[in-house]
Amino acid sequence: MTLISLDGKRGLVAGIANDQSIAYGCAKAFRALGADLAITYLNEKAQPHVRPLAERLGADLILPCDVQRDGDLERVFVAIRDRWGRLDFLLHSIAFAPREDLHARVVDCSKDGFSLAMEVSCHSFIRMAKLAEPLMTNGGCLMTVSFYGAGQVVEHYNMMGPVKAALESAVRYMAAELGSKKIRVNTLSPGALATRAASGIDRFDELLERAAARAPTHHLVTVDEIGPTAAFLASDAARQITGQVVYIDGGYHVID
Repeated sequence: MTLISLDGKRGLVAGIANDQSIAYGCAKAFRALGADLAITYLNEKAQPHVRPLAERLGADLILPCDVQRDGDLERVFVAIRDRWGRLDFLLHSIAFAPREDLHARVVDCSKDGFSLAMEVSCHSFIRMAKLAEPLMTNGGCLMTVSFYGAGQVVEHYNMMGPVKAALESAVRYMAAELGSKKIRVNTLSPGALATRAASGIDRFDELLERAAARAPTHHLVTVDEIGPTAAFLASDAARQITGQVVYIDGGYHVID
């Protein structure tokens, strides 16, 4: 029997904005199970909000990373290589869309806005996987974050639906491509919850109310409930789980 432990494992967490971030809930769970962490922050404006959280977790590396800025992502992986020599898991919890495009109908979103959302929210995960592959010499786990609106129409989710659908498809293809190297790729799909990123969705309060009312558990998920699932997937106990969308939503996704 394989017990759930991350002792001796080293992981990268990208996407913490504050203590309500999904990425922070996951980072806490990773650390609680014994993992060493590298944590990124977006820019100097974000650093005062992220660094104290990373220091509280005893992160070995605290690094800037704007996936739109040339060289930032590559520098993160060079630092990991130089410090640890390997990487066992990573969490990509990054998404962005210009507000004017996010609030528009899909048919009205701009080419530039859609391209930017795809670059930040989807292709950055593919880039991370490519950079992580040579560091995962003993296998590993790559995780990203999606939402129910990738597969079903969710009112006001708009262009992020197609973007997250692309992300989930990329996960399946990368799981197939990297499986022979014992690198697993999975998607976390939490239910609606109040994060800074989600607050950009139009009429988001209505979405939260609807999710709480319709989920079989009648309960909104919290970041502290998402973290243990991510930690399980990062552990050896989940070594046969790959290519999956793992819903953490109180069963909301099964309700028509």
